[in-house]
Amino acid sequence: MRNASTVKEIARHLRVKGKEEYDALRMLLEDMERKGTLEADDQGKLRIARNRPAAKGKAVGPQRIVGTLTLTRKGAGFVAVEGSDEEIYIPPRFVHTAFPGDTVEVVPFAPSRGRRRPDDHREGDIVRIVERKVITVTGRLEATRTSLFVVPDDERIPRDVAVSRDDTKGAKPGDKVVVRLHEWTDEHLSPEGEIVEVLGSAGDARVEVLSVARNFGLPANFPPEVEREASALRGTISLDDLAGRVDYRRRMVVTIDPEDARDFDDALSLERIDNDTMRLGVHIADVSHYVREGTSLDQEAFSRGTSVYLVNEVIPMLPERLSNDLCSLRPDVDRLTYSVFMDVNANGVVASHRIAKSVIHSARRFTYEEVQKIIEARAGECADLLLPLHALAKVLLKRRRKNGSLDFDTGEAKFTFDAEGLPAQIIKKTRLDAHRLVEECMLLANQTVARHVGAVRREEEVKPFLYRVHDLPDPVKLRELATFVHQFGLSLDAKNGVSSHELQKLLDQAEGTEVENIINDVALRSMAKAVYSPKNIGHYGLAFTHYAHFTSPIRRYPDLVVHRLLSEYAAGVDQRRIEEIRARLPEIARQSSARERLAVGAERESVKVMQVEYMKRHVGDHLSGVITGVTNFGLFVEINDLLVEGLVPVRELTDDYYLFDEKKYSLRGRSTGKTYRLGDSVKVQVVAVHPDRRTIDFAVVES
Repeated sequence: MRNASTVKEIARHLRVKGKEEYDALRMLLEDMERKGTLEADDQGKLRIARNRPAAKGKAVGPQRIVGTLTLTRKGAGFVAVEGSDEEIYIPPRFVHTAFPGDTVEVVPFAPSRGRRRPDDHREGDIVRIVERKVITVTGRLEATRTSLFVVPDDERIPRDVAVSRDDTKGAKPGDKVVVRLHEWTDEHLSPEGEIVEVLGSAGDARVEVLSVARNFGLPANFPPEVEREASALRGTISLDDLAGRVDYRRRMVVTIDPEDARDFDDALSLERIDNDTMRLGVHIADVSHYVREGTSLDQEAFSRGTSVYLVNEVIPMLPERLSNDLCSLRPDVDRLTYSVFMDVNANGVVASHRIAKSVIHSARRFTYEEVQKIIEARAGECADLLLPLHALAKVLLKRRRKNGSLDFDTGEAKFTFDAEGLPAQIIKKTRLDAHRLVEECMLLANQTVARHVGAVRREEEVKPFLYRVHDLPDPVKLRELATFVHQFGLSLDAKNGVSSHELQKLLDQAEGTEVENIINDVALRSMAKAVYSPKNIGHYGLAFTHYAHFTSPIRRYPDLVVHRLLSEYAAGVDQRRIEEIRARLPEIARQSSARERLAVGAERESVKVMQVEYMKRHVGDHLSGVITGVTNFGLFVEINDLLVEGLVPVRELTDDYYLFDEKKYSLRGRSTGKTYRLGDSVKVQVVAVHPDRRTIDFAVVES
């Protein structure tokens, strides 16, 4: 087949006889084309494909693309192509043996006229697994008379995993287990694996949280060499450690953290310079002093990317020796820090700043609740520090809002637990003035650090740096948001794009109304995701031209990198080192952004586990809620104050036949005209709770 040939020409050459043989040949040739062995020219004739090597994340010749696969719960996939915004849509039957997260090679289909694809994506077929991402799967062990299999927790994995009866590690049907997958190449057979860990009974809340950690691949322990490095770190501060540092040990410095915080990585100070200027000090634990680039500690921190805060435990980025001891700014002990001193005028403008290594001696550890009481009483311990800090924070917030910075106030659930570690109460977190005090100080420090490095001075080239960036929203999503809010009597002009200032006006319109949370939620969904990047495109949501993460190096790897870069640039670096940094930063940005997304997913799943556990005691109860999601298969309803979400399946809406209006986020009865809209208040009955699936079924009893 040196020359291109039609299927009929190939059939004649091979002396194929009869319809059955011809159909078999045609199917074989189609399969070879999908796998890239053959390729078709413009006339549809086939020939042997040119042998081109695959390069990860890029188009490989006209027929090959390699990228990362994501799967939907319906089994369809999308392959993201690095270096472009394109995604290739993979219909379920062409996913074959690929798992979510795998690096795969795709052959795009030839365009066909008149055929509609999801969001106008090109379609393709996965022809090769380049690299497996999924190695272990968590799920529930089940049995038939002849076999054992594991039903994956991750609903994006559409196939059960067969396991041997010979080595169950003591697991019984109904247990939650971890399975290590064997090589899977035949999509007509179930994937196989071996049980490597038995977590406990499926449906038990403590087991389910453990399952979340395993399912997201969160490490249970630190490697021995990492623990050894941490243990070997000196606990005392030497004279050499203090050399060149700003000594702030005799100044009033305090920490303000949640009541249940175990580590304290930021502290605040404030001094009056003159009638118009205050010097705000933001002091951050100097993790870079202990975690040096290239060490086992550093490599493990890079791999983890971030600390993960599950509902009842923390999976830290750094060992306890650092996170809860050497780098925790405890009161009444000396601690090494990295400080940003900002001289802020009465209008909230930073007139000048200084960034320096320092040493502090925290005078007091405050909780948010303690600071709130002092703010409200206008008196109390350290009031001469905390009240001016509060006043400054209000000025900073006012200035930020005036410049167009968005202020989403989304609900967040907090749990109290009984002696057995099960949820006794769900409390909706309240955003206090004390929270805002700390937030504004941290935002200002992060912005100041980014400006310090990112601003071009005296024709000097901008040095490579790691920014926290937030792109402009998708115009299509903004227009959909404008259409949605119009039905509530709110306005948003999205014809020519929307500035963050205009979007904040919309949030202000909704504030205090019964649809405030829904408007906040839908507006938030229309936003791009904030990520880490060496390319500074600004931060749309905060309306900052320069922004970086500097304030939490204990729990975020990018902050640790920013500390190192500040130190290197302060000491002076040659061009060779600058190019090394420039080459390394894109990888750090990608890894840190990916680990952040994973952590957010794991944290949300762990919250669901405890919410479902709590709702077990409310089966049959009638509760008030609000519609937070409308789909063609039902209504998602969030219970007021509990922030617990469940589904009213459309099949349970038996009083009419309901039609789904995607643009208006509504279900409308065809006969009665009765409508369920996003943001509507409803009363529901808790029909069923499914701990192993982490879902709740509701039925509408009043709307």
